[in-house]
This record gives sequence, structure tokens and C-alpha cells, in this order.
Amino acid sequence: MQLFLMRHGEAGYQAQSDRDRTLTDTGRYHTRLMSNFLNRLVTDFDLVLVSPYLRAQQTWQEVATHFPEPRKWVTADDLVPSADPATAASLILAYAEQYKADKVLVISHMPLLGYLVSELVAGTEPPLFATSGVCLLDKHAEQCHQVWMHNPHTIS
Repeated sequence: MQLFLMRHGEAGYQAQSDRDRTLTDTGRYHTRLMSNFLNRLVTDFDLVLVSPYLRAQQTWQEVATHFPEPRKWVTADDLVPSADPATAASLILAYAEQYKADKVLVISHMPLLGYLVSELVAGTEPPLFATSGVCLLDKHAEQCHQVWMHNPHTIS
């Protein structure tokens, strides 16, 4: 399974709550850059899992314009910034198994994404994700390794 972990695009701070923060113009632009980059590597996703927070939903809306409709996409409450990484990893793997997904995109937040990498790749320290940054993990059976990690500044 190819597991693409993506952080939401840059978001502003003018909101009633963290949950309601919206993408900035820069956040939309960087998400488009990363979507174009991803589109050169993968033609579609079997499964997309997205945090319920507005900035993650808006990131998915932007990414979705660059790809065909996935077989399944889900808004998952266990993908919020403060979620438990073990629970989030179990959720992702269970959905992937249920939908027989080979290419999975997860759009979420820091610090969860860093902890997810550490949870899934044995012996790995949690990496920092830039906004709109993406990390590819390759998982086969019990083995999982990090293939690459990019952000809008490393692809241009």
C-alpha cells in the first residue's frame, strides 16, 4: 500500500475556533503545487481520509480537482491535531483493508502526522510537516518505510 500523508495548506488565524480556520491564498496555491506534483506520481487514490477541520476539508477540495473521484472518501474524527496516533494509524489501516485500497491519501494536521510516521515506521523520529507537505510511506504486510517527504519549497 502507498500511504500519502498530507498536511493541510497554510491557514489563517481569523476564526472563532481552531476547527474553523480557513486556507489562505498561499495555502491554496501551495496545495495546488503539491497536487500537481502528486499527479505526476499517482493517477488516482483508492481511499481518501480527511480531518473534519475546515482547513483540511478545503485542502481536500483543492486536491480533488486534480484527481478522479476516489473509490471512497471519509471525514474521520480521529484525524484531528490532538488525536491519538495509535488510534489514527489503526483507523487508517482498517479503512485501507476494508476498501482494499492500494493508494491512500490522508489529509490531517501536525503534530498527528509526525506521530503517525513514527507509529507506522519502526524506529523513526516524528518528522515535521510543512503546510501542504506530503510524505509517502510504503507498507507491505508488517513492513513500512518512508519513501520520501516533500513540501512546496522542495518541489519547485
